[in-house]
Parts: sequence; structure tokens; C-alpha cells
Amino acid sequence: MRKILSVLTAASLLALNGCATQEAVGTAVPAISDNAKSALAAAQATVREARARNALWTTADEALKAAEAAERKGDSAAVISNAQKAQDHARMGIQQLDYPVQQIKDM
Repeated sequence: MRKILSVLTAASLLALNGCATQEAVGTAVPAISDNAKSALAAAQATVREARARNALWTTADEALKAAEAAERKGDSAAVISNAQKAQDHARMGIQQLDYPVQQIKDM
């Protein structure tokens, strides 16, 4: 009886392991292009700098999140587009730090 249970348990584990392997292979996401990878890396660095200087615009953060989501889907064009927007808005936030401070009485 114990031999039968051991054989059935081993067969069950092998069957489950085979199913898990097939699922992992079936859900593979296509890789993004090298241009998309470099655009995303540049955007992440610029957003990190803007965040460190307390100059991060919410639109830059949202665009970076969209670019990272597109990377998980394997959509290179969307990664490049959103990464560029994130980088541009993060740069503008950093540049805004150099603007003169306005007070209500100045207006």
C-alpha cells in the first residue's frame, strides 16, 4: 500500500511541476528594444533626481509608471513615448527650481 501511495505522490508532483513549467513559458513577455531600455533608464534617473530635489511633477511620475507598465507588456513604442514624457516633465520640474519666487504682493 505504501509503495502505491509513494508512486501516486511522485506522479502527482511530476504532473504539477510540468504544469507550472508550461505556464511560465506561456506567459513570457517579449523583450523591449535597446532604444526603449535606454529611454526608460534615462527617464528613471531624471525622475529620481527630480524626486531627490523635491521638484517632481505628478505628470512625470505618472508617465514613468506608464512606461514601466508598457515595459512589462513588451511594448517598446509606448515605453519610449512615456519615458520621453517622464524625462521632459522631470527636467521642467528641476528647471522650475531656478524660477524667481513670487509672492502675492508682487502680483
